[in-house]
Amino acid sequence: MSTPDPDEFSRNWLDAWNAHDVEAVLEHFAEDVVFTSPVAARVLDHSDGVVRGKHALRAYWTRALERVPDLHFELLGVYAGVEAIVINYRNQVGGLVSEVLIFENNLVRQGHGTYLGSGANPAGIAD
Repeated sequence: MSTPDPDEFSRNWLDAWNAHDVEAVLEHFAEDVVFTSPVAARVLDHSDGVVRGKHALRAYWTRALERVPDLHFELLGVYAGVEAIVINYRNQVGGLVSEVLIFENNLVRQGHGTYLGSGANPAGIAD
């Protein structure tokens, strides 16, 4: 199996996000990661919500954190698959979110931020 321990991974992931430590979050991502999110579509012009590569993901998350200084996640559940971990959480505006993370060699190769409903601003990103 090529996934890390789901409970340990999710604790580290949550702690890094709540500390606003982008580098700590990125430690678990492959250089050629592909990440999708409706928030990326809002933050990154012309991205269509798709972020390719660790460098671009760093830029996206850094920019998003600048626009959400009160970012905070509350862990609701962690689900393990064969090569996947899904982290279900509530964000700082009360939105329900699931991160679907697909692993290869213990690093995230694909990530998908998914939000309950179709609100125009699911992460509370300031304009």
